[in-house]
Amino acid sequence: MRNRLLVDRRNHHLFQPLLYQVATAALSSTEIAQPTRSIMRGARNVTVRLDKAVGVDLPGRRLLLADGGALHYDILVIATGVDYNYFGHADWARHAPSLKSVADAIEIRRRLLLAFEEAEKTDDPARRRQLLTFVLVGGGPTGVEMAGSIAELARFALRRDFRHIDPASAHVILLEAGPKLLSGFADRLSAYALRALRRMNVDVRLSTPVDAIDADGVSTGDHRIEAALVIWCAGVRGSSPASWLGVPMTTHGTVPVAPDLSVIGHPEVFVAGDLAHVLKQNGRPLPQIATVAKQQGAYVARVIAARAAGTTPPGPFAFRNPGSLAIIGRSSAVADFGWLRLTGFVAWLVWALAHIFFLIGFRNRSEVFLEWAWEWFTYKRGARLIVDASRSTDERSADESPRQ
Repeated sequence: MRNRLLVDRRNHHLFQPLLYQVATAALSSTEIAQPTRSIMRGARNVTVRLDKAVGVDLPGRRLLLADGGALHYDILVIATGVDYNYFGHADWARHAPSLKSVADAIEIRRRLLLAFEEAEKTDDPARRRQLLTFVLVGGGPTGVEMAGSIAELARFALRRDFRHIDPASAHVILLEAGPKLLSGFADRLSAYALRALRRMNVDVRLSTPVDAIDADGVSTGDHRIEAALVIWCAGVRGSSPASWLGVPMTTHGTVPVAPDLSVIGHPEVFVAGDLAHVLKQNGRPLPQIATVAKQQGAYVARVIAARAAGTTPPGPFAFRNPGSLAIIGRSSAVADFGWLRLTGFVAWLVWALAHIFFLIGFRNRSEVFLEWAWEWFTYKRGARLIVDASRSTDERSADESPRQ
């Protein structure tokens, strides 16, 4: 087991917690992503392969590839994450993009900035109102962070750039089907997030499920919202590799695993990260967040190393919760460590330091720190480029620069 092969359909590692900042023009995609080969440069026993896996042959121990080829394995680790769940309405994805990749963020940014440009050109008040209305569906961390960031973009970064519209008049609406925002946080922090968003003029509507989404907006019960952009931030489900294993899956498309994160009945296959269904002591599944995935990745590495060395493997996987963070806006965030709960500037500072720390590479950390500092003092955002996401990756990368 000395040869290690990393297969990915993309050539970069993405720091997803900051992806919303690319979508709202606060950061460039190059500041939160790094080429996989660069990351693995010092690991001489790891080979990186840009390819797309399409299936697993469990009896033959083969990973099937899109070009018809296959890779034989002794041990297979599947860590492909999750996709957004449109709850049986796959057609909504066309009108309400989600946020899982660099291409998703660039497309959302394109639609967002184009809406302001189109509003500047129209003389129709009703059309202008629609163009300046943005709806986010889902009141979890992504929805809260996106809503706050769009509100700040409109109120500060774009304030003096237009002549015929007032960007600050943009109507940002956050729809949440449940009774509270940030359902995984303590009630006090959830209430703080609600107050903070409303101070930023975000229209938060709780207990408001979406019934329909089309090219012109959303419907919630008897109410219709005409909007230029709808962003889906509600719910996730396991990605397609879960179905390759031929084992029973949960209703959310995740894979129940053994205590060592191996597939039940196939100890040579591991599932880690968001795709793994692991229960906590209270019987609830672990949250699908980055901290869980990081710990599971390190744990699986220890299990494999113990097998290779013929030593006793570690005990069952146990998640150590370092806490939860969510930013709301400028100097406004919540931090829940269980034993300590923070709000406001102190929580924002903890959030900023944690996210800079977990970025890969000194260059990315430095660029994000400088970009945030520049934005803090100037209220400007430097990645306000309208780029067509349908173009090639090389073209998009060439167009992106830290400041414009």
